[in-house]
Amino acid sequence: MESEMPGSMGTSASLVLRLGQTIFSIASLLFMCLGVQFYAYTSFCFLVTIKGLMIPWTLTLALVDAFSVFVKRPYRQVQLVSVIVIGDWILSFLSLAAACSTASVLDFMVTEAGSSFCDGEMCSRYQLSAAMACLSWCLTLASALFNLWLLPSLCSNTR
Repeated sequence: MESEMPGSMGTSASLVLRLGQTIFSIASLLFMCLGVQFYAYTSFCFLVTIKGLMIPWTLTLALVDAFSVFVKRPYRQVQLVSVIVIGDWILSFLSLAAACSTASVLDFMVTEAGSSFCDGEMCSRYQLSAAMACLSWCLTLASALFNLWLLPSLCSNTR
């Protein structure tokens, strides 16, 4: 029996990571969409789009992890883990790009442009959205790294 690597697919740590990704992504999306002016800025629309892609991805993988944890049988097929690693890396980079672009636009709106672009409450919501997106990115990167670490051991076991 191969040893369980915490955080890899099918473990309770992976389930916690996926649930955290989902919660932070939903929070980021909600904070962004509470302001009706988000559509006026491309980086904000990019964040909403990426979080709209990330939520179903992480929820689906959280369900797979929950099933694996409850039946106590990790699902360890090389092809499945490869797809998950690729998906996690792509969404991780897109999420980082969206969070950074949102944060940079907010920095400009708050410091350079003054209050003409952003009132206090709206900017605070957008800043919370960017912070939640960064936290979601951290958890997505952790999942991608754990599953990438698992992949070579799965490949060597199939030979």
